[in-house]
Amino acid sequence: LRWDSTAEFTAITTALRFFEEKYGDKKAKVLADASEIALTKLLANKQWPGRKPGELDNRGQHYYFVKYWAESLAGQSEDKDLQDKFLKPAKELSENESKIIEEFKAAAGKPANINGYYFPDEDKLSVAMRPSKTLNNIIDAI
Repeated sequence: LRWDSTAEFTAITTALRFFEEKYGDKKAKVLADASEIALTKLLANKQWPGRKPGELDNRGQHYYFVKYWAESLAGQSEDKDLQDKFLKPAKELSENESKIIEEFKAAAGKPANINGYYFPDEDKLSVAMRPSKTLNNIIDAI
């Protein structure tokens, strides 16, 4: 199963813009701006899921989106709290890129029984969709 999450990433930005406009939420603005930058980098670098085995899949696409989003948040100066919160994850995501991609490759192309399509087992689904322990540790620490 392969899908491109570009529209989902766009929806994240749109939802954050809604919060910014409706509630005057400054953090939502910073998050939306950074999300937009991340999506632009993702598209500019052509990091969408490939159609052939061994190419980047949607898990890899999610990694790159998160990496670029964290880098954008760490690099902005509008919200010091968000900047501080994402300095370490941005650095770790960048430093561990090859390890994370290798962990994805090791899991790619293998069947995954998630006990159903519409109502999958959440634990099995998490194992299938989060095969990089390195990435999981970085994300879970945020």
